[in-house]
Amino acid sequence: MSNLERDPDATWSATAVAPARRPEIIEAREVPLGGPRAMTVHRTLPSRERTLIGAWCFIDHYGPSPVSETGGMVVPPHPHTGLQTVSWLFSGEIEHRDSVGSHAFVRPGELNLMTAGRGISHSEMSTPASDALHGVQLWVALPSESRSVEPFFETTPSVLAEVDDALVRVFIGSLAGASTEVTTFSELVAAEITLSAAGSVELPLRPEFEHGVLVDAGPVTVSGVEAARTELVFLGQGAESVRLSAGPEPVRVVLIGGVPLGEQILMWWNFVGRSHDEVVEYRSEWQREAGFNASPAAGAAWRRFGATDHHYEGTPLPAPELPGVRLKPRAR
Repeated sequence: MSNLERDPDATWSATAVAPARRPEIIEAREVPLGGPRAMTVHRTLPSRERTLIGAWCFIDHYGPSPVSETGGMVVPPHPHTGLQTVSWLFSGEIEHRDSVGSHAFVRPGELNLMTAGRGISHSEMSTPASDALHGVQLWVALPSESRSVEPFFETTPSVLAEVDDALVRVFIGSLAGASTEVTTFSELVAAEITLSAAGSVELPLRPEFEHGVLVDAGPVTVSGVEAARTELVFLGQGAESVRLSAGPEPVRVVLIGGVPLGEQILMWWNFVGRSHDEVVEYRSEWQREAGFNASPAAGAAWRRFGATDHHYEGTPLPAPELPGVRLKPRAR
């Protein structure tokens, strides 16, 4: 999914984070995507409190959004660099096409993982099979040694495990004895966890990881801290387990985690880079390749983001205007 904000913030991050003494609540901010009928998402990462959890750098939580009211998801071709996009649905169906020739359908219970590497473009459209869209879009920042890999796409089913009162659906990494085999460039974990009303579970964690627990349905108590729907609970390094307890309503959360990235990143719009000049160049290349900038280099043979005309009939998304100052670190 593209970040469709007209004025996206620049986000810098250094990941040498001290272990959290107790879970921290990060509240979501509402971000409207597009026009008056478009979906509104709840964004918890990046936030003022935190910009990275391991290498996870972006969380948008949306729905359930009736397609008849919002018009569904219609995201024309847009670019990405230096990251992996992780698409996970609770309900609905989204058609994915990209500039490396991938054509796939995002469905509940299946991971769609796109590695942008040096650059890719893709489009996303909800299908007639979707009465409502409900899910999360997550991004993972690639470490410096891997951020220029050739782009590619993977789709794979999740793996189920039952622990105490919980159903655990692992879609990246390993948790509760369940493991997946997908390509990652740093150590990561991601899973959907559901609890029946009044249920509870204690799950072992890797203490070298940072973790986040995003609440889709709740409230839920996370290691002694109560969190409401759309909130993200941050668990710093050192936590060896997490205990989830439901109240009178069923619970669904998405748990993510990973080892700290250990380096600075600069994220603006759909690009993850390392400097202001890199982001300016990414934007310039996208505007030229997508036909918004008739520069003398418009006919260049090499294209960072690939052709868009073979996977979408229509106009790609133009990049927002850059701010009038150099992109700088933002206060935490």
